[in-house]
Amino acid sequence: MEDQVSWVIELAVKPGELEAFQALMEEMVAGTSLEPTSLGYEWFISDDGGSVHIYEKYADSGAMVSHVSGFLANWAERFLGSVDVTRFTVYGTPDAAAREMLDGFGPVYLGPWGGFSR
Repeated sequence: MEDQVSWVIELAVKPGELEAFQALMEEMVAGTSLEPTSLGYEWFISDDGGSVHIYEKYADSGAMVSHVSGFLANWAERFLGSVDVTRFTVYGTPDAAAREMLDGFGPVYLGPWGGFSR
């Protein structure tokens, strides 16, 4: 668990973009499901379709960097055209390369403090 990196990113869907964003979500879920070191990738939507939260969990910083590199190459432009990021919270201890990659998205970093995971 100590090497894992995870996050929750909270999004506001732009007016008129829900249908396009749903198609993009399906594409992103299918693509990310092929990444063996992506441990969790779950999307949640509000009843009114205006708010989306995405939970992502990666085996380590290298896995996270690989995923984000693919995101930037394949999906970032359409993603950011459909939503505004309202909050981005990163959990764990991402290494310097991972933090450099994530810093542009304005995250809050929270390091391990206690507890357990099964």
